[in-house]
Amino acid sequence: MSYNQNFVELNKKVHDRVSFDCGEESLNSFIKTQALRHKKAGVSKTMVLPAHQPLENRKYPIVSFYTVAPSAIKRNSLPIKLAKKLPQYPIPVFLLAQLAVHQKYQKQGLGKVTLINALNFLWKINTHISAYAIIVDCLNKNVEDFYAKYGFQILYSQKDTTRMFIPMKTIEKLFK
Repeated sequence: MSYNQNFVELNKKVHDRVSFDCGEESLNSFIKTQALRHKKAGVSKTMVLPAHQPLENRKYPIVSFYTVAPSAIKRNSLPIKLAKKLPQYPIPVFLLAQLAVHQKYQKQGLGKVTLINALNFLWKINTHISAYAIIVDCLNKNVEDFYAKYGFQILYSQKDTTRMFIPMKTIEKLFK
């Protein structure tokens, strides 16, 4: 099955959320039941990469997706070298809240493609409203390794989650 080259905003009339399966139940559940509610509430935006061919229900399967939202972190959660240059109030960041690739398309480089698209999307937003960094919460060691490969650094770990970040100055080098 082939897919489009462009990510578009999730639309329940066009995209089939029910058939999405990345192998991680929390991500499957998010795209199926929460993404549109979060959009309607104004707390996040989900972008999808649809397949070329619709299903029998005339909706397009989702090949991959990502969700972004505004957020903030405490200055003292950053490494001291970075934190000392920043103000005392909460530091604005973008949260890369979700990123997933359908199981049928995994191991084809689409995780990287989806991440680059998400970073570029947030870089464009950053030209209008600045954020210090992009943060992501990793569900497991494999996810942590994936983000580390692309320059994300560990911010902190607690329980089963590791929060990682990449400064917007690093993103600027990628897209300028």
